[in-house]
Amino acid sequence: MKAQDETKPFDTINVTPMLDLAYVLLVVFILMTTASVQGLHVSMPKPSNKPSTEKHPLKIVQILPEGSLVLNGVPVTLAELESKLIQAKSDDAKMSVAIKGDARAQYAQVVSVIDLCTKLEVAMGLVTARIGT
Repeated sequence: MKAQDETKPFDTINVTPMLDLAYVLLVVFILMTTASVQGLHVSMPKPSNKPSTEKHPLKIVQILPEGSLVLNGVPVTLAELESKLIQAKSDDAKMSVAIKGDARAQYAQVVSVIDLCTKLEVAMGLVTARIGT
């Protein structure tokens, strides 16, 4: 008969582990919210609402897959490109160049155009295509 007394079901549930977990979560929540409040405060400059009225010419240099150069739709050699960029810079010192290299073009030709723009101290940017468009 003693075996039947040991299999008696429990009448109460021990909630101590659940309360421990609740207290730990409460402490973590308090620490995380106070940590996010603290930090470095930086006052960023406000942009002016005036649109830029300055217009500077933009020269578009394309490097085709076979390595030939095109300046604003007109085929040119590297020497002609240099003379035309020098002329454009003398007309407006703040002119800029957009370089559009074809994905199949020789990388050396793209680098030579970048080096030319660097040598002439012309502002330049590389035009890229977004993937998936």
